[in-house]
Amino acid sequence: MPDVAFVNGRFVPWEQATVPVEDRGFQFGDGVYEVIRTYHGKPFELEAHLARLDRSANELRLPPAYSRSQWIAFIQQGLSQARYPEAKIYIQLTRGVAPRDHAFPAQVTPTAVMTIRELTPLAEAVRHAGVTARTCDDLRWGRCDIKSVNLLANVLAREEAKTAGVFEAILVKDGRVTEGSVSNVMIVRSGAIVTAPEGPRILSGVTRTVVLGLARQEGLSVQERFVSVDELYGADEVFLTGTTVEVLGVVRIDGRTIGTGRLGPITMRLAAAWAAVTG
Repeated sequence: MPDVAFVNGRFVPWEQATVPVEDRGFQFGDGVYEVIRTYHGKPFELEAHLARLDRSANELRLPPAYSRSQWIAFIQQGLSQARYPEAKIYIQLTRGVAPRDHAFPAQVTPTAVMTIRELTPLAEAVRHAGVTARTCDDLRWGRCDIKSVNLLANVLAREEAKTAGVFEAILVKDGRVTEGSVSNVMIVRSGAIVTAPEGPRILSGVTRTVVLGLARQEGLSVQERFVSVDELYGADEVFLTGTTVEVLGVVRIDGRTIGTGRLGPITMRLAAAWAAVTG
């Protein structure tokens, strides 16, 4: 079962999946991306992911490379070629190839790239035990709601987490928790779920949206507001949401125990609800 590569309308052998050196995604980070996973071989929330890709591209005034129906057909074709039990689909759209100049080129054809690789789910033992995290400064640009390929600040935060021997870096801006380097962050306080609001300070995850919907269906209170670091430390529960992490409990942050130090009842309840939706 091979990894699959797609460049500008063609599926190509992995070693031939290249773009020119003057592609603006390489030169400037002038592009956007999406990551989609499968459950039982089917892309999860595909329409929502493609809608977010369109929104991100529109915000950067990137012309569309393909229609949504074309992307769906390409994805299905790629999954058929890869034949993985579960796969991670990566799509990247850049402004295209042009001589290096900061201003938009007058005429350019977008570059569209897709890869499909095998997805290895997080170990169940990790999910049951919960993970650890550390806080770090949120150094990202002011439009985090755009899923841009400019990820250096996320990379640095993730490396801080790796060096510290923890799973995730929780980003803090002006004393307020925004999100994780690769996830959205939610806390539970007195039975209510609290998470940063949609807007330019966070990338509103597709998983975030689904989980908040499940919480409301379960009759849980949801508050979309920023929380302080002290609120984070004092939360009854903390959990992460994201395409690859799903619903993942956090039991220690900056060496401090969260709640009882074990997965809390609301985290487990939402993880079960998620499993029911995706199982």
